[in-house]
Amino acid sequence: VQLQASGGGLVQAGGSLRLSCAASGRTFSSYAMGWFRQAPGKEREFVSAISWSGGSTYYADSVKGRFTISRDNAKNTVYLQMNSLKPEDTAVYYCAADPGVVTLRYRDRYLEVWGQGTQVTVSS
Repeated sequence: VQLQASGGGLVQAGGSLRLSCAASGRTFSSYAMGWFRQAPGKEREFVSAISWSGGSTYYADSVKGRFTISRDNAKNTVYLQMNSLKPEDTAVYYCAADPGVVTLRYRDRYLEVWGQGTQVTVSS
């Protein structure tokens, strides 16, 4: 599977953005999907993940209640709705895929399938 992330941009604090990650290949529905981010000078961090069915979702504490992950298997796309954005959400956001949601949530160094990243900038 190949991934392409989009939807980033510049937004004021308190605003919203929706990121999309489109996947190619017919096996998308068998993959769990996740979002990660990396701010300048910082390590990559987990943001959110969703199981292949969409029945289980996971969030970092820093985004819980503000971000919502979802997926549309008919469109081979996973979304990250980001509300109440803060300047500290500024980062390059990456999507990733793995057969196991646990790997996305806890073992991201083992992930092999990544999108190219989309920049999110939140101004104060």
